[in-house]
Amino acid sequence: MSILLIEAFYGGSHKQLMDLLQEELQDDCVLCTLPAKKWHWKARTAALYFMQTVPTSTNYRFMPQHKLARLEKVTGLKRNGDAYQLGGLPGQQESGALGGLMKNSNAHHESGLCEAQPGLCTTQHEGLPSPLTAPARLNKSEASESTNPCQEEDKQHLTFNLSNILSGRDYQQRPLHVAWPHRWEHDKDPKTFFKVLLKLKEKNLPFHVSVLGEAFTEIPDIFSEAKKALGSSVLHWGYLPSKDDYFQALCMADVVISTAKHEFFGVAMVEAVYCGCYPLCPKALVYPEIFPAEYLYSTPEQLFKRLQNFCKRPDIVRKHLYKGETAGFSWAALGGKFRSLLAAEPREDL
Repeated sequence: MSILLIEAFYGGSHKQLMDLLQEELQDDCVLCTLPAKKWHWKARTAALYFMQTVPTSTNYRFMPQHKLARLEKVTGLKRNGDAYQLGGLPGQQESGALGGLMKNSNAHHESGLCEAQPGLCTTQHEGLPSPLTAPARLNKSEASESTNPCQEEDKQHLTFNLSNILSGRDYQQRPLHVAWPHRWEHDKDPKTFFKVLLKLKEKNLPFHVSVLGEAFTEIPDIFSEAKKALGSSVLHWGYLPSKDDYFQALCMADVVISTAKHEFFGVAMVEAVYCGCYPLCPKALVYPEIFPAEYLYSTPEQLFKRLQNFCKRPDIVRKHLYKGETAGFSWAALGGKFRSLLAAEPREDL
């Protein structure tokens, strides 16, 4: 039985998981993707794209009828036998592809659309491509590239060595180092993050900040405004394409902060904890399921007070031993569960 992996936002932690599954499952895995852009539109319309571009195969698992009915309700699709008509979406043609996909659930290795190798079912367009046009095959390096003209000014930051900047100062005496390793988009609420930092700066509290994470075509104005206002407090500003450089930056930081308004898991926060950072997360979304209560805050004012104390006493976080559990999120712990789930016979409750 082949396994079809569909990822409508192939970037960041989404890409990390898909690449890992593809590597571990190898020949039994087919990966179909769309670029990591416009996630809010992908959530609404990616299924319509995939249903018309992923070819049917008899190798794939049957989707139970109750889940098929739920999918019809969510997407507004109307079934006519094995064909589906898109209700309420003008300009779309009736398609039998979804019926085949839902009942057989996979794509053929030898089609021009999806490949079992690193070739990806993707495109470079901002929005969803026309399903009538076969997507271009991209190799892994091309698909993972994310150039952004708005970050050209920050290229000098991409290869610098944080340890060089911090060398020469006693580790315990240097200012608190705060990291923010998230996508440069509104759903990560950078405005709240920078507002808190600027309040710390107004009170002349010493700190350094590394703003990591990937930016896309549209960058919220708050980033350029905050960079100017924070001035010499900035140690690093911009995306680090090298994982080694990225983990080094996290290892040099003391505190990692999330201000997200939208989060399904929070891989960046868990990675930072692995690297020794003290996490501060909203008491909302998925975070209470992952982090103990002492690492959660309810309001920006609470976040400010925690950081204010840490700025005055950075030794508190540097001597702190994380009290949560992270081993359960490793591939060593989860790999067998993924394999069992994907190899299991289909059941109505899956």
